[in-house]
This record gives sequence, C-alpha cells and structure tokens, in this order.
Amino acid sequence: MRTQAEKGVAFAALHARAGAFLIPNPWDIGTARLLAHLGFEALATTSAGYAFSAGQTDNDIGRDESLAHAAEIVSATDLPVSADLENGFGDSPEAAAETVRLAAKAGLAGCSIEDMPRRTPAAVYEMAQAVERVRAAAEVARALPFRFTLTARAENYLVGRPDLKDTIARLQAYQAAGADVLYAPGLTSKEDIVAVVRSVDRPVNVLAVPQFSLAALAEIGVKRISVGSALTRAAYGAFLRGAKEMRERGTFAFAAEAVSFRDITALFETINSSRR
Repeated sequence: MRTQAEKGVAFAALHARAGAFLIPNPWDIGTARLLAHLGFEALATTSAGYAFSAGQTDNDIGRDESLAHAAEIVSATDLPVSADLENGFGDSPEAAAETVRLAAKAGLAGCSIEDMPRRTPAAVYEMAQAVERVRAAAEVARALPFRFTLTARAENYLVGRPDLKDTIARLQAYQAAGADVLYAPGLTSKEDIVAVVRSVDRPVNVLAVPQFSLAALAEIGVKRISVGSALTRAAYGAFLRGAKEMRERGTFAFAAEAVSFRDITALFETINSSRR
C-alpha cells in the first residue's frame, strides 16, 4: 500500500501531466473499490452522495461524520482521495483551516473548500471573506509534511447566480491566495468553460455534463473532471424505478437490468483477493 505522502505526490502529478483525467465520486466503500478496480487513478468523495446514503440532504452532515466517511473511502483502496468538504464546516478562515488540518489527518491527498455558506441558500461569501478562507486553508496545506492538493470552489452557478465575471474574479483571487486547483461547478457552456480555463494558470476541475466528453473537455484545457453526486443519483434512479414498478404494477421487470448476483459476487471476490 502507498503511504499518504506517496498518494499526495501521485495526486499532484495527475494535475501536471498532459491531458485531462477523471476523478469519479463513490459514496461508500463498495463503490470506491469498484471504481478502483475499473482503473480510475484517483477518487473524490461527494457530500451530497454520502448524505443521500445516510437518508439526509446535502449540507446536513457534520464535519466529524464527513471526515470519518472520507477516512473510510481512503481505507478502501490504494488510490489518492480528495474530499468534498463543503465550506469547511464553518464561516471563518479558522474553520476552513482546521478542516484542512483534519482532512490531512484523515489520510486524504486533497480536499475542496466552497465559498457558499451551508445554511444560506442562493448566497456566496463576500469576496474578501471568501479569499481569506482560501488563504487560511492554503497556509495549512503548505505547512503539511506531504503534498496536499487544495481545490477552491466558486459556487455562483450552483446558487443561481450565473455571473461569469464574478466567478472568474473569485477563481483568480483564490489562485492568488494559494489554491492548487480551481473549480466552478455548474458551468454548462463551452464558452464559459473556455473563459474560466484561460483566465487562470492553475488546473481547472469541471463538473461533468452530458454534452461534453472527456476528450472534448481536455481539448479546451480542462485538467480534471468529476461527477459529483451523479453516480449516486444514477443508482438511486434505478432503485426508485424498481421500487415504483413493484408498488404500482406488481411486476419485477427491473431485475432484468440488475447486475447478476454471481457477477457482483465474483467481482468483489476478485477485488478482495487482490487486497490480501
């Protein structure tokens, strides 16, 4: 098994090589191991996906529980893991800094910090506060004894404020404050993504949307593509369709689309035997 320092170096290297890479988002140990087995090179947690699996909504899980979940994902594979740590579980720069310190203690190779308050829908922090939060988080990350990749997120588009000019200004300020990777989830047009990529000199993460392939995003300069809660929601979509079919029709056609018991058992047997 690789050490945390080795994972940190490997994760940073993915952002430095040519082209783009995928960083899918498992929501539990089983999905983390499946993604690793399929050949992905790094993983990221999803705050929403984990919350749904716990019967809650995004932003309802506290820091201790979120970090314990992240540590489980870290322990599940030998891949570097970056954690979605929302706004750092507090509005102050000190809260963001402490969350990064605890993220490192949990074995993570990186994490992301948002500029959106947890309990204030349709809002982002004022610029000065947002920048100080990133700066405090970056100072902790730089002081660690291993390479830790800090991603700073600008949440304008997710909170219903599609202000490209302000989003770019924020990402540029977060870059200056020490962020390693920049991320504005919710961008859906090629023009907006290109504008963001060209406005900064750090790797840019994009939240996957159906109209763009990995190759297309790599061609316009995107470095990293994540899927957020999409895999979780895809699984829940299949679950709900099956449950509704049983309840409303009394039929079980959904089972024909399920992976067979034999196949999934064999897959986990293979995965687990390789870990012994």
